[in-house]
Amino acid sequence: MKKIHLIFSTVAATAVVVLLAAGCASKDSQTNEEPQEVKAVAGSIVYFNMDRVLAEYDMASDLSSVMETKANSINEELNRRGTKLESDIKAFQDKINKGLMTQSVADVQSQRLQQQQYDFQNYTAQKQAEIAEEQQVMMNQIADAIKSFLDSFNAEKGYAMILATQGDILPLPVACGNTDLDITDDILEGLNAAYVKEKGKKSE
Repeated sequence: MKKIHLIFSTVAATAVVVLLAAGCASKDSQTNEEPQEVKAVAGSIVYFNMDRVLAEYDMASDLSSVMETKANSINEELNRRGTKLESDIKAFQDKINKGLMTQSVADVQSQRLQQQQYDFQNYTAQKQAEIAEEQQVMMNQIADAIKSFLDSFNAEKGYAMILATQGDILPLPVACGNTDLDITDDILEGLNAAYVKEKGKKSE
């Protein structure tokens, strides 16, 4: 009896998952009713794909390029300093192994190399912190620009709510929805137009 109950519970749970998945289908396979047309009009709850906006928003692309260039420059400098330090340590150890310096001289140079290594570690941590801080500032600038645009955009459109969704396999918070309520293209068009206008003002 317990085995039958367990099988029934498993089947029931599977059925629930299937029914939930079917709820996102554009047409019910067991009915001939046409799906109701949904349009993004005033009062609608609409959504946009944040991943697409971050990838195709010109301001985000420009700021990311600047940040990447700066990060690469810092990494190159860190690699250069690190290589020089490794070379100095290797040369020092080679001289020690060959007995080419006195103990007193070796002690002085060893302390100097230890200080250089300590300074390099501090410099590396400082530069990494600078990159992280600038990346956060960049993301804040992008987020502020998007939020400001959405406030102005929705003042004109009058949507009840604008949701931002992210992810490919199971986007959140909009797992599925009528594509007529996806206003990503409209937002990207408006954002990029506003950015071009702003850049034009700065260049005057």
